[in-house]
Amino acid sequence: MSEFFKSSSLSSSPSDMAAKKEAVMNGVRSEIALASAQELINKTNEKCFAKCIAKPGTSLSSSEETCLSRCLERYLETFNVISKTYSARLSREREQRQLNQI
Repeated sequence: MSEFFKSSSLSSSPSDMAAKKEAVMNGVRSEIALASAQELINKTNEKCFAKCIAKPGTSLSSSEETCLSRCLERYLETFNVISKTYSARLSREREQRQLNQI
């Protein structure tokens, strides 16, 4: 990160600065997406394990396997719905801001 600041001089053009800013923002977005995916996996494991596994052992019963499978499917389905809804909301807000700037 310090290299970014060293290479950013006052003589950089506005388009160079905008490109650097966009690159940093894309990196931050990627890190946030990764953290969100890890959190989803951790929460899903935690919740589904608590719900489906009554007595931990060396193997899963067929009912535990079925319960885990359904639980994971529900979490992923819900995550996808929320993600699509949130993305649509962000797009609408971005379009609205662009219209307000005109």
